Amino acid sequence: MTKTRLKVADFFCGGGGFSEGFRQNDLDIVFALDHWQPAIDTHHLNHPDCNTVKMDILELDTPEKIDEHIPDVDVIIGSPPCVSFSGSNNAGKADKTLGIKLIESYLRIVAWKKYKKGGVLKYWILENVPNAGKYIKDKYTWKELGLPGEGPDLKMEVSNVFNAADYGAPQTRKRFMCGEFPAPVPTCKDKDEWLTMKEVMHSLGNPLEGDTGGTITDTNYGFSIASNSLTDHFYDTRVANFEWKKAKRMKEDHGFMGKMSFPENLDRPSRTVMATRSASTRESMIFEAIDKNGKHIGYRLPTIREIASMMSFPITYQFEAGNESSKYRLVGNAVCAKLSSALAKAILEKEHIEPPMEFIPLPATKSSFDLTGTKIELKDQKDKRLDAKFAIHIPYIKIKGFRVELTNKTSDFKSGNIKWSCVLHQGSGKNATMCSPEECNLTGLINEIPKFDDLINDVKRTFDEIDTTSMDLQRAYVSSCQTEDITPEMALQKMRDIVDVHFPDEAAMVDNSEVIIAINREQVPLRIVAGLYACDYFVKQLK
Repeated sequence: MTKTRLKVADFFCGGGGFSEGFRQNDLDIVFALDHWQPAIDTHHLNHPDCNTVKMDILELDTPEKIDEHIPDVDVIIGSPPCVSFSGSNNAGKADKTLGIKLIESYLRIVAWKKYKKGGVLKYWILENVPNAGKYIKDKYTWKELGLPGEGPDLKMEVSNVFNAADYGAPQTRKRFMCGEFPAPVPTCKDKDEWLTMKEVMHSLGNPLEGDTGGTITDTNYGFSIASNSLTDHFYDTRVANFEWKKAKRMKEDHGFMGKMSFPENLDRPSRTVMATRSASTRESMIFEAIDKNGKHIGYRLPTIREIASMMSFPITYQFEAGNESSKYRLVGNAVCAKLSSALAKAILEKEHIEPPMEFIPLPATKSSFDLTGTKIELKDQKDKRLDAKFAIHIPYIKIKGFRVELTNKTSDFKSGNIKWSCVLHQGSGKNATMCSPEECNLTGLINEIPKFDDLINDVKRTFDEIDTTSMDLQRAYVSSCQTEDITPEMALQKMRDIVDVHFPDEAAMVDNSEVIIAINREQVPLRIVAGLYACDYFVKQLK
């Protein structure tokens, strides 16, 4: 086999995950482009021999400009920003216009470098979120890409979704790849072979314990460094109670989405690392916080080094940014280096070039800002706007798609007319149905249920004592201060407690064949009927 170094250009290079996988296989990263300064600084720090350029790719709109700025290379890789294509962005409803423009600008460069006279480009890859595949065509004409004259169509020879965990990354990150390249062969053919978060976190050590000396071994690559050389790890990422409690509820008891682990299940690879650090959302990655004595002391977010390792960056890779949120963005927007490495290996094999036998160390560098020893300030819970909307179901009572929701969404906030109501939901998406208690013959139904009178009496004892108005309940909801007034969350918890006492069996059903409950189901869970009564009674007591 011949020995030669293929030249690579990386577009939308970000923190350099795509480049890193190719660097590890001794391909020559000669050019990289991004428009965000921390990305430029980070890429240059870790790939100092590369010409890393800060530029808007939309400016490269003619062949002359393309050739002026971009060298001829064997391989072009690129990961256009995925925000507008992500399913997490407003349920996938975000404006796709800019995202499509950026993709077409990238493809214009690819087409020109491949088909121009004397072009040497052999392989090219476009990476994005799985949803992006819906918006990328199988081929683009010369004219569609805004190139002058005539030329061949640019075709997607490969178009598929790849899971980074199948290629050795400790993360089940699925990404759409298209272009002209040999498909990589998975290195982990079974889920039992996937690298887990527990393995990564054990090797890095407990960040709250601090540096205890010795060495740290990179779980992804097998090399070791002195523990005092490890950056962005030994610092305090604990989160405020109100944040993790909200995340816990969203993960375990979301209105219409499935259950997620809280805290994270460390016996699995990580979920997809996001680009935004958050502690109070369904997507938040939250771990148990343990002190040096093994005592539970709350919950925490991952450190930058932990998420970087889950993205399969080497532990010596540095992120050049002046704060944690920017470092988080650099990592979360990257391409998993292990998946990138697998792509590079497949190209080398097709070119009959032997890949390196061992990991090629990164240059000895250090970022200008290391998070070691810092404590991320806990967020204060702030007041919400007085017109803040509320729609939450009775906690942890969600059975066969049924849930009972307390909401203020029908209020006229502008006039100050606050209206709280009770809504029964069943199902989600296009098949979802809902109704109010007024649409249900609750009285006729509960008369047929043994011991329901006991629940009724308990509901009345609990809520008859509450002297509050709809506006009082709204003010209690939006206030961040502790108050003696009942909040909507407190009311829902009281409903849950009452239902648990009287009807704990989730399997118990009530006959609805005569559609007493105005939802087209022959049976309704008894706990749902009980919750509907309790919520409706509470709402009717508001003044």
